[in-house]
Formats: sequence, structure tokens, C-alpha cells
Amino acid sequence: MRNRLPLDIAECAGWTGVQAALGILMTELADISLWWAAPAALVLGSAKSWVAGRLGRKGTGSTLPESADPATPPNITFPA
Repeated sequence: MRNRLPLDIAECAGWTGVQAALGILMTELADISLWWAAPAALVLGSAKSWVAGRLGRKGTGSTLPESADPATPPNITFPA
């Protein structure tokens, strides 16, 4: 079994960076206070969770495919 934790860390860091950047960009484009960036990023996080529920493994917030998701238990077969 290969270690899938680096993929999970990269996914979380990537999505967090995208949400923060989009929150700041939205406040700049709308010409409103930067304090609105956090609520905007939270809305984007909710949207990401909704999308992840349709793309990734059911029951997780991951957008990684099931084969790369660390929450997926290993496929272990027991001898008879």
C-alpha cells in the first residue's frame, strides 16, 4: 500500500489557497472591504464540499478519486 497522505495534504493546501485567493479577488473586484474575504472563502469552502460529495469518495470531503483518497480503507483479503 502506498502512502496517500502527501496527496491529501496537497489537496487540502491547494483548495485552501484557491479559496483564499478567490475570496480576496472577489473583494477586490467588487471594491468592498477586505473583511468580506473570509466569508467569501467560507462560501467557496461550502461549494467545494458540495462538489466533492459528487466527485470524490462518498462520505468524505475529498475531491481525490477513491484510489488516491487516504480515507479509503486498504483492500485486504484474508486467506480462507
